[in-house]
Amino acid sequence: MPIKILMVCLGNICRSPLAEGILASKLPKEKFIVDSAGTGPWHIGRQPDERSIAIAKKNKLDISGQKGRQFSTTDFEVFDYIYVMDSSNYKDVVRLTNNKEHKTKVQLILNELFPNENVDVPDPYYGVENGFETVYQMLDETCDIIAKKLIEKHP
Repeated sequence: MPIKILMVCLGNICRSPLAEGILASKLPKEKFIVDSAGTGPWHIGRQPDERSIAIAKKNKLDISGQKGRQFSTTDFEVFDYIYVMDSSNYKDVVRLTNNKEHKTKVQLILNELFPNENVDVPDPYYGVENGFETVYQMLDETCDIIAKKLIEKHP
């Protein structure tokens, strides 16, 4: 059975779709499934933000087929790993857990790059264009680390 990884941000249109696309591109599709979700309901069924689609395309990734969805408590059962983009997302997701096993699945994504520093991936939604480039580079570097760890742990 494939290993399932979920990327979570606030609206599921900027950061988590990028993280999903980047990590999926670094893992063998037959062994790993990567998905994304938002903690809020605002963008259910919508494509990622056009700026996320553009920065992904610039880096030879197509995330335009993704559709926004809201995080659900069933995701704790479905996914083996849940990576959140910031401390607010972490609190929102952990608040929905009902056992210790579920809570241990939830991790701040940048803790892979900056262990135990609890650094947030900044939300580029209201920022300038290069904010998406910065987020892409952070996620790309972090997803390299995650992919290597996952492939080693689940050969």
